[in-house]
Amino acid sequence: MAPRFALTVLAAAVVAAVAAGSGAAAPVHSSVSGGQPARDPIHKIRHVVVIMQENRSFDSYFGTFPGARGIPMRNGQAQVCVPDAQAHLCRRPFHDPRDVNGGGPHGAGAARADVAHGRMDGFIYEAEHAKHSCTDRNDPECRHGGALDVIGYHDAREIPNYWSYARHFVLQDHMFEPNASWSLPEHLFMVSEWSAYCTRADDPFSCENALQSPAIPHPMTEPESSQPHYAWTDLTWLLHRGGVSWRYYVLKGGEPDCELDSSISCRPIAQDDRTPGIWNPLPYFDTVKADGQVGNVQSLSDFYGVARTGRLPAVSWITPNNTVSEHPPGRVSLGQSYVTTLINTLMTGPQWKSTAIFLAWDDWGGFYDHVRPPGVDQNGYGLRVPGLVISPYARRGYIDHQTLSFDAYVKFIEDDFLNGQRLDPATDGRPDPRPDVREDAPQLGDLRADFDFSHPPRRPFILSPHPAPGPPPGALSLRLRASGVRDALIHHSKLAVYVLCNRLCSATVGGSVRHRHEIAAIPPRAPALVGAGGFTKLSLELPPAARDLARRELRLGRTVTLRIEMLAQGPAGWWARTARRIRVPGATVLR
Repeated sequence: MAPRFALTVLAAAVVAAVAAGSGAAAPVHSSVSGGQPARDPIHKIRHVVVIMQENRSFDSYFGTFPGARGIPMRNGQAQVCVPDAQAHLCRRPFHDPRDVNGGGPHGAGAARADVAHGRMDGFIYEAEHAKHSCTDRNDPECRHGGALDVIGYHDAREIPNYWSYARHFVLQDHMFEPNASWSLPEHLFMVSEWSAYCTRADDPFSCENALQSPAIPHPMTEPESSQPHYAWTDLTWLLHRGGVSWRYYVLKGGEPDCELDSSISCRPIAQDDRTPGIWNPLPYFDTVKADGQVGNVQSLSDFYGVARTGRLPAVSWITPNNTVSEHPPGRVSLGQSYVTTLINTLMTGPQWKSTAIFLAWDDWGGFYDHVRPPGVDQNGYGLRVPGLVISPYARRGYIDHQTLSFDAYVKFIEDDFLNGQRLDPATDGRPDPRPDVREDAPQLGDLRADFDFSHPPRRPFILSPHPAPGPPPGALSLRLRASGVRDALIHHSKLAVYVLCNRLCSATVGGSVRHRHEIAAIPPRAPALVGAGGFTKLSLELPPAARDLARRELRLGRTVTLRIEMLAQGPAGWWARTARRIRVPGATVLR
């Protein structure tokens, strides 16, 4: 689906102060094969950094984010509920202020049960079943939250930095896991667009689709006979052949989850850049070994060094340890602090002006989400997860409604650095029996829509790794109405819009005119200071395309829809969005 109109805040009164510029860009570490820079504006991005966190659904983090497709709410109460068979109740999603959550099962079977043929109501049952299955009732991990925390959600009070990034950059509210399963298949899809089980080394055609149980990597200190063979083709094969640099950074510590995914609790297993595992699968790809690039898997300390000194590779993946992964029972606050530090490091480095950061969570972790995943093949998609795009060229305050998955990251990398070459057995020079070319799925959106390359790169937006809680919902409330809509659409170029804040605020208003699938945007006007004493009248200019669409359809007796959107910022950085949809019936009008 096409991205909808999103408000852009244009004045300093609406935007929080940011730190000083990032300095001159360093020479590119690697470039598109062929030597000459391409004219496509996507090539302004010379460094892609994928930060992959753990186990949160979209609704659990952004279910109440203004303007996003979140939990259906009315007057602050969820309008959906999830059955609790043990209590004989249907429970509504609720705000959960706790820093530690329990989550629920998140393998392929749990995904099917949670989705429940599109009813999206299996979450509590699955979580209650998992809690009863704990082998050790005294294990502290079994006590982190009750089964009902799977329908809890966080907001700006617990994750103010994530909400700030969404407010100032791009939030993707239709980002789905690439497959309906757990962390190992997700990470395999992240780097190769497939999850498979192979019986022979160096033989891609010995590989068969494996949604739940691809071979689990073990440390390289174990015997060769116990090590898995990932014989199919991964993205680094294309990058290496195209002369494009890449690194995969691993934070030393414990693995974020149990290696047996059906387990809720287990003893932590150590990881670092020299211990291949679920969150570090690349060393067991035959292509990585054949290319002599196992050493490209490095410690996160190496990332901080290259980011600060302007030596970023073209493509980077970053994975956490258990402490900062946000995977239950990891603390949400520690994960947010870790991610903020990564982003601050990139923003203050000399290559910020040519960098795109893609931040996501690898699977839903058993947490509630109300949107049924679309189908693409026998592997997915899986459930919705949060997705953010942070870049000096990212659109400001934009909510991307396209259907996306991690496949879109691979597609963007291929378009930016590989002239659009796909992981396609028919064209990539190393065929394998993967079921499809995921990057070319018809429903998959294009991440280019999240960028505006027509403007100079934005300055860094530095946040504290240890922020104060954000505002509660309703701290800034808005009202919006319009008058003389039909007359304005047919006869005039300006629309009278009336706005009201419950306290002094700076308001930006824009919108769109729609008839069926035809949409004409009404660009947002400059921010206006709005008092709390009553409605303030603002004039909204209708551009020719919106005016012509409305006039043509209304005069033919057809109905058009006017959508007006308002973004306001008040004291202490509080902000809110509201929108009003007005259906205008057509009537034949004499010229």
